[in-house]
Amino acid sequence: MASLELMKITGYTDEEFQNKFPGNPYVLMINPDNIKLQKAIEYNEQQAPATSSTSQKFKSTPSDKLSFDTVIDCTGIVDSKRTDMSKEIKALETIIYTYNGKIHRPNFVKVQWGENITFNGVLNSIDISYTLFRPDGSPLRAKIALAFSQYISPSTETKIIAPKSPDLTHIVTVVEGMSLPQLCLQTWDDDSLYIEVAKFNNLNKFRNLDGINKLLFPPVIQSN
Repeated sequence: MASLELMKITGYTDEEFQNKFPGNPYVLMINPDNIKLQKAIEYNEQQAPATSSTSQKFKSTPSDKLSFDTVIDCTGIVDSKRTDMSKEIKALETIIYTYNGKIHRPNFVKVQWGENITFNGVLNSIDISYTLFRPDGSPLRAKIALAFSQYISPSTETKIIAPKSPDLTHIVTVVEGMSLPQLCLQTWDDDSLYIEVAKFNNLNKFRNLDGINKLLFPPVIQSN
């Protein structure tokens, strides 16, 4: 019979998740009953002329969210060597919550459970509910609710998404004498997308851009 593998949370001091925070990862005492992974897409809703309906223009893809509950049990039943609640809470908070003066922020964290769950992110919130106490009032058991946001470093994101990709938003400075198709070619290597830019900026011209300093080039996903 395979041994039980517990979820662990490791701190990192760099956004590339290469340098581990000194000390051991925090290993959960009890694995979560369920894990929630949330993905979302944001849109800009725009109303087309002469119609009451709205169209949804892609805006961005927010970072993924990971959340779960776990229990710290210091009664000695789960683990006879882990019976100090304050020590457990401090060990967990030091990795995921406490301000790290060397990097001027809390640590980056990696949540791992087996081979299938690996999540690089930062802590959004930690909620601690104490549910069992000794006669002197010291807590013996706590329910911990944790929520994380995925973190991808700017350099890694640049590698994932090409800088000239048409699904990114660009603020473009208008160069005197250049037409909108030429600006699209310069920005996206594609001059066929000028109609989308003109619509987004409410332009009725695309060749003579006199008097315009900057234009917003919205995310545009090309059809195959």
